[in-house]
Amino acid sequence: MKNFTCVQDLGDIQSALKEAFEIKKDRFQYAELGKNKTLMMIFFNSSLRTRLSTQKAALNLGMNVIVLDIAQGAWKLETERGVIMDGDKPEHLLEAIPVMGCYCDIIGVRSFARFENRDDDYNEVIINQFIQHSGRPVFSMEAATRHPLQSFADLITIEEYKKTARPKVVMTWAPHPRPLPQAVPNSFAEWMNVTDYEFVITHPEGYELAPEFVGNARVEYDQMEAFKDADFIYAKSWGSYAADTYGQVLSKDRNWTVGEKQMAVTNNAYFMHCLPVRRNMIVADEVIESPQSIVIQEAANREISATVVLKKMLESLK
Repeated sequence: MKNFTCVQDLGDIQSALKEAFEIKKDRFQYAELGKNKTLMMIFFNSSLRTRLSTQKAALNLGMNVIVLDIAQGAWKLETERGVIMDGDKPEHLLEAIPVMGCYCDIIGVRSFARFENRDDDYNEVIINQFIQHSGRPVFSMEAATRHPLQSFADLITIEEYKKTARPKVVMTWAPHPRPLPQAVPNSFAEWMNVTDYEFVITHPEGYELAPEFVGNARVEYDQMEAFKDADFIYAKSWGSYAADTYGQVLSKDRNWTVGEKQMAVTNNAYFMHCLPVRRNMIVADEVIESPQSIVIQEAANREISATVVLKKMLESLK
């Protein structure tokens, strides 16, 4: 696997899941695979789970790891062509990227949507520049439109906890004080659409996701109706995708906060969230602290998803 930015890059999903569960039984079984290989993790945005889980995955595989925080541990980088660089950014990404490639074997990049220009965000300008100019295999640690390591971990978690072959999985929008990128909901929807689960997306009007990510999901504007008989509830906030309101907060309706009332109509559903989560905005204390909350188990599976991805990329270097 040369690069990893979406579910299609992973190949057969059932084979990938089988590999994930084998690795979970012994996550150090491929420790020789990454010997004398170096992973460079590049963060344009802050991180907790992604940084820790991906670094742990690389160590599981015997790799060396370099972590670079842009604008904290490096020069501020200009990303646009044609700019007269007379401001506070002394280095251009197009020089920095091939230099980074000189020092490693695989590159992981984390760069959020900026909510300045929808076309730039959805064209994935930054991660694609790394793919084009680094000379190294590149994987996404969250980009403007997708978060595939998170979605792979989500899928692993659902497979572990499902009680029926075809569970009902509901992704619900929830209120948040500021607009968040669509990367997690886009990616979760994309991954759910390659399964045979019953998949429902629920949100207020105006929060429709890009059609290519919605795919075959049923969209329901009535949250309580969507939650009926659900086996898994995946909560996430996101900003508007519509061209005229892109990146804006259209609603902070607390009726959409996932509470005991909503969970009561489910099939004793498990609660999921990618974390970090704003309590009593996204989810009530009583729900996230309940025995049905599997957010910690979900976060733990980030190590497994990253180990599978890095293993496949290391194998492609041979």
